[in-house]
Formats: sequence, structure tokens, C-alpha cells
Amino acid sequence: MPKHNSLLRTKTSSFFSSCFLYAAGTSASFLLAWAFWSFFSSPAPSANPSPSRGLASEAALSCPAGKAGHNRSYDPPDPTFYDDPELSYTIEKTIKNWDEKRREWLEKHPSFAAGAADRILMVTGSQATPCKNPIGDHLLLRFFKNKADYCRIHGYDIFYNTVLLQPKMFSFWAKMPAVKAVMLAHPEAEWIWFLDSDTAFTDMDFTLPLDRYKAHNLVVHGWPHLIHREKSWTGLNAGVFLMRNCQWSMDFMEEWASMGPQAPEYDKWGVIQRTTFKDKTFPESDDQTGLAYLILKEREKWGNKKYMEDEYYFEGYWMEIVGTLENITDAYTGIEKRERRLRRRHAERVGESYGKVSQEHLKDAGYGRGSWRRPFMTHFTGCQPCSGDHNQMYSGQSCWDAMQIALNFADNQVPRRYGFVHRDLLDTSTVPPLPFENPASDLGGGAS
Repeated sequence: MPKHNSLLRTKTSSFFSSCFLYAAGTSASFLLAWAFWSFFSSPAPSANPSPSRGLASEAALSCPAGKAGHNRSYDPPDPTFYDDPELSYTIEKTIKNWDEKRREWLEKHPSFAAGAADRILMVTGSQATPCKNPIGDHLLLRFFKNKADYCRIHGYDIFYNTVLLQPKMFSFWAKMPAVKAVMLAHPEAEWIWFLDSDTAFTDMDFTLPLDRYKAHNLVVHGWPHLIHREKSWTGLNAGVFLMRNCQWSMDFMEEWASMGPQAPEYDKWGVIQRTTFKDKTFPESDDQTGLAYLILKEREKWGNKKYMEDEYYFEGYWMEIVGTLENITDAYTGIEKRERRLRRRHAERVGESYGKVSQEHLKDAGYGRGSWRRPFMTHFTGCQPCSGDHNQMYSGQSCWDAMQIALNFADNQVPRRYGFVHRDLLDTSTVPPLPFENPASDLGGGAS
């Protein structure tokens, strides 16, 4: 995998003759005199803007203050929860009355209140030290680029964490302190979307169906029957979850984190988890089995606020996805050949409207396994790109090749908006330019 690009710098030189310098000085004197005359003799500006003014200058007069009109340069002097010396971002300290505190903050920052109900902030990250796997840092960079692309396309903010906010909460437990700190630091965000570093968006157009989750506070990918009937710790995946920024979530995370390595009953919880879920083979308490336990055993305490998503690839296992991507590419190419609107060049900022056009042609595509729809998210569970200590079920090379294919498949949905595309999903660096109206229509005219 190529990791470096050369930067070519060219130097240009220019030569001025003495005659040219003399002419330039004479012209400058004339222009200066003309400018003074124009200043004193020019008519008053018209009430209507001149047609000769460019669109950029007109737009500059109405630019919103910051992203989506948010006023980022003013924080009212009125006290908020941030002024409470007892406030702590740490996972150990309980947060109370968070819903009221968030509401008050939004009332004092009205520019952030509009659209707050659907605002998403993504959280992901990696370890603080270099990867042991020689290509691990390159892979993590590409995984991050993938998430940054998705966030830019859909207008989401992203927080990338590389430190342990609770030193004892290592590995998969590190997500909880980070998510709590982000909730406190971003009261303007309604949803916190956590993603493991080894996940990749493989459908850049799909967006979360938030209306489906409006009565819930936690969304994970899982299968209820595997949790409740089979009592399997693999009945869900805790590497990706969507959590509402509310008091319920603060309380839930505190309970969830109480099973972690920083807690006094960590060893006890390892025994409880193995006793409850017979297919769990390792003795340590882990976050995924802990989440499954809370869903299985504490339904009354946490109510029906948890949603187990199994209708689409909220995150999907890479081994059942990567082998289908070539056929999915062919299916989407067929749609684009029939639908001229999808071949039209457009600005990236308005890309969501073209995603909706694609959806019109995917009504019979299905979701999940067996579907020819792009999988929303592919999760490289067990590959361990940073450490390289992959599951022995498969070779390291199969992991690295699959990552390259999935990331290039996803990346093709981005550079094509800039006029380029990967022709070979195993070739990361080569992106030839696309011809106009690509792919060419099979219908002679291209209209659908």
C-alpha cells in the first residue's frame, strides 16, 4: 500500500527590462490620479445592486455566522452548568439533572437550538502510540478518512480521541469515558454516534432513520432472539452504537461502566457474565457481554428505551460483505445507466438529493445478507488492523485485502464527486478521470 506522495515544487523566474519598468511607473502614476478623481466624482450607489456584481460578493453579504448559522463567537456571561466547580467529565462522577442543564444551555444559545433534535456528533478514535502492525497506522488513517468523508457529506461533526480518559479503562472499555466527556462538551448534540476504529461506511448516501428511534435512547446492532432465547453474548455488537445525549444515557453508562476494569467488582462481573452467557469463553468482564446483560436482565429498570437494529447493516460483519461488493457495484452502474439524473455532475454539498434518487431504484433491493443494496457500514471485527493480532480463523492478508477493497469501494463514492474513480478496488492510489455522463447510457439518450 503506497503511503507517501511526492510533492513537486517548481520555481519560476521573470525578467523585466528597464523600458518595461519605466512604462509601468508611468501607468501607475496615471492610475493613481484617476483613482482620486473617481473618488470625488463618482455617483451615489444605486439602491439596486449592479448586475455586474459577482454571485460570490452577493453571497458574502448574507453568509451565516458559522456552521448552519451557529454563533460560535459568543458565549453569554450568564452562568451555566459549566460554571459549577463540582462538574466532572470523568466516568466516576455522577451527573444529575442533565436534561434540564442541556435545555438551559440551549435556551441561552438559541443559534444552536434550531435543529438540535436531530443533531449528530460522531465519536471514534485509536490508541495514543504507533501501531505494531507495519501498515496499521496507514489503515487507521484510511478508516478515519472514510468517517471524515461521511461526516462532511452529511454535515456531522466528529471527535477523534487518542487518549485514555480513564487509564484503567483500556481497549474496548475506553469508549465510555470518551462518550460521557463528549456529551458534556457538546450539549448542542442530541445524538452521540460511537464507531470503532475498524469500521467503514460502505454506503455514503444512506443516513440513519432517526424517526424510527425517536422513542429510544440507545441503538445497537443486534438480534433480540439471540439475547433473550439463546442467551448469546454475540447477540449484539457493542462496537457501534447511537446514544441520545440525555440523563437516561448518563445513568445507563454509569451502570455499564461499573463492570469495567476500574471498578472494584470487575472480577465478579466476569464470573456473572460467563454464568449468564454460556458461549462466552474468556473470563474477563467485557463491554459487549455487559451490554447484553443489561438488556437481558434489567429490562424493567431501563424500560423500552433500547433499540436493537437488525433491519439493515447498522454495522455488518466484513466476511459476509466484502465478497458481494463487485456485484453491488455492477448493480448500481446499471441503475446509473438507466437514470440520467444520477449521471449529472453536481456539487458535493447537494449530494443527499441524488442519494434520494438512488433510493427510488432500490425499493426491491432488500437489506442485509442477500441484498444488492450497498451495505451501510462494514465492521472488520477480529482483524485488529493496528496490532495485527487478527483472529486465527483467517489470515492477516485476507484482512488487509478485504479492508483495501471495502475502503476503495466506499472511497469511489467520494472522488467521483470530484471527477475521479478507482477502476480496481485493489489499487488504492490510481484514480483516472471520469468522462462526461459516466457511465454511458445503454438507452441511446440517457433519460430514464
